[in-house]
Amino acid sequence: MNAHFDKTSTWAHGVLRHWVGYCLCMSIVGGAFFAAKAQAQASMESSNINPNAEFSRPEVAALSGVVPTAPVRLRVWGFEVYDARLWTPLGFRHSQHAQHPFALELQYLRRLEGASIASRSIDEMRRVGSFSDAQAQGWLSAMSTLFPNVSQGDRITGVNLPGLGAEFWVNGQRVGMVKDPAFARLFFGVWLDERTSEPKMRAKLLQGLQP
Repeated sequence: MNAHFDKTSTWAHGVLRHWVGYCLCMSIVGGAFFAAKAQAQASMESSNINPNAEFSRPEVAALSGVVPTAPVRLRVWGFEVYDARLWTPLGFRHSQHAQHPFALELQYLRRLEGASIASRSIDEMRRVGSFSDAQAQGWLSAMSTLFPNVSQGDRITGVNLPGLGAEFWVNGQRVGMVKDPAFARLFFGVWLDERTSEPKMRAKLLQGLQP
């Protein structure tokens, strides 16, 4: 009798332990599921509250009526460098970009030094048009001051101000301006001019825009 009771007790204890473990496991899984669901819902609600958050960025908010193009990724020797896109107003013509207020946004995908970005910009600008060594030194100095070292996710935005020059923003903060229309024309020409070193990227960036 006692032996039978001990076996029954052991079996009942095992079943109970298994059931408690199962319930605990399901509770954890269920809790994780509902937590994830709540987080996703909160994210959606947040997006619904401000669906046009990008348009409220100060670097583009002042450009009345601009809309973004689809981002285009630059790859160099297999390495992903940045995603580029334009913010352009109605009636924007890329062949006359110097005459339009617009923004060029670069969102970086890797670490780069600001000095390297500035130096490469000068090299690429030389492909677009000619300028003196004195201009190159002045522009290089200005960009080296304005462009910080960047990491993945950092964003540099250049704003073309017709007749004035180019204004620069880093992650939504204004960092300064190069007051020279010739600089602005050549700088943005790195992406928009037919003489760019990245014609395939240019074609994608300008897709749907007026020539």
